[in-house]
Amino acid sequence: MKDKLVPKEDHVYELPKEGRMRVPGRIYSSQSLLEHPGMDSAIQQVANVATLPGIVDFSMAMPDIHWGYGFPIGGVAAFRTESKGDGMGVISPGGVGFDINCGVRLIRTDLVEQDIRSKQKDLIDELYKEVPAGLGSKGKITLSDREIDSVLSIGAKWAADEGYLWESDLDVLEENGCIENSSPEHVSHYARTRGRKQVGSLGSGNHFLEVQKVDEVFDEKVAKAFGLFEGQAVVMMHTGSRGCGHQVCQDHLDCVLRASKREGIDLPDKQLAAAPLDTKEAQEYLGAMSSAANFAWANRSLISYATRRAFSNIFGGDGKSLGMDTVYDVSHNIAKIEKHSGEDLCVHRKGATRAFGPGSLDIPSKYRSFGQPVIVPGDMGTSSYVLSGTSGAMAQTFGSTCHGAGRAMGRKAAFKKFDSKNLVRRLWEKDRIYVRARSPRVASEEAPGAYKNVSDVVDVCHASGIANKVVRLKPMGVVKG
Repeated sequence: MKDKLVPKEDHVYELPKEGRMRVPGRIYSSQSLLEHPGMDSAIQQVANVATLPGIVDFSMAMPDIHWGYGFPIGGVAAFRTESKGDGMGVISPGGVGFDINCGVRLIRTDLVEQDIRSKQKDLIDELYKEVPAGLGSKGKITLSDREIDSVLSIGAKWAADEGYLWESDLDVLEENGCIENSSPEHVSHYARTRGRKQVGSLGSGNHFLEVQKVDEVFDEKVAKAFGLFEGQAVVMMHTGSRGCGHQVCQDHLDCVLRASKREGIDLPDKQLAAAPLDTKEAQEYLGAMSSAANFAWANRSLISYATRRAFSNIFGGDGKSLGMDTVYDVSHNIAKIEKHSGEDLCVHRKGATRAFGPGSLDIPSKYRSFGQPVIVPGDMGTSSYVLSGTSGAMAQTFGSTCHGAGRAMGRKAAFKKFDSKNLVRRLWEKDRIYVRARSPRVASEEAPGAYKNVSDVVDVCHASGIANKVVRLKPMGVVKG
């Protein structure tokens, strides 16, 4: 498939429309990133998405593209919400994924690198104690029936009402931490049961809680607006809706697939099961998915509470006196109804981050002159980034950009290649990064060598105008599942 790509503008490649494709494909990348193994399969998925009814402009992929379920990871596609020439647009669970509203939250502090280094191991050990992590991990509270309904309905607002989150935090969460058209009644009993004990937990895989330093500032003006400065200590968390969201996806896949067949949608891959947006199946999935997204915002909010408590236990004072304000919270596995060029569209971002530009009313007023903060995690041994959204992203990608480094190697291959004990020891001895992982296997699977170079990915986004580099972050300590 790579040989079919046609270079267009800087770092933009087009996959010409052929066969059943309704629109061309568009991939933001570089020649070196396109050389990673498995890229042909991911590009084929870009072509597959382009066959879905009601798709607008392009089937797109960000530079962290790799193969995923249905859509490629890094995939972006927008669909009409009204019927036009090629029919009504669709919603596809494969365009969201199983970890609904997997996302990233960044908390600033008034502490600097030297403060952390003096108590580095104590702090990471305390975070490891305060924040449950690992496969099947349970949070420190169990939600009642009434509470799980509230979490699914109002998301982070429930956490604020219960005293786990500051009211000021809500202003800097995507969607203010709540999608209002959620439908908890379409979340199954089993999905609720799985989520009831998991709120406030990291889970496993690529999810983490990381203490970082601001290593380099690229845009002083925007960094200052975001409350960031060189040498500062910050905390990044990456997790989603846990078992609740996974079960929501699982519960609705068969229903949506049946709707695809009933509506005569000829799918190139059944993992792309899609239902027209005006059908019962689509609306029920959209409502349930929105409820799971709300769960994820509540989950990250309880982790924020535990993080502030851990810092307080080590450094004294409280979160307020330590300056632990939330910079922003972004989603990167979600589908939402958004207005672009005056038209309501259902925008799918699968391993892609919203990157709304300056002037957007959907981002906090204090950031509106600069564009939305975009938080891009790398791997536990190199770098992460904070970017800002741009007018270029609004014009080219429905306000979307990359979500991370993107895997360069499968988990099984990484487990075979990297020895966890040697990896953790080397990160400490060579880079002074202290890692606490609940599972040795996860440490191997998430080794820095298993990922693309996040700087290469970010540079493509910056050069193509779909994001603006603000700061680079370097890890000092990591909690992994």
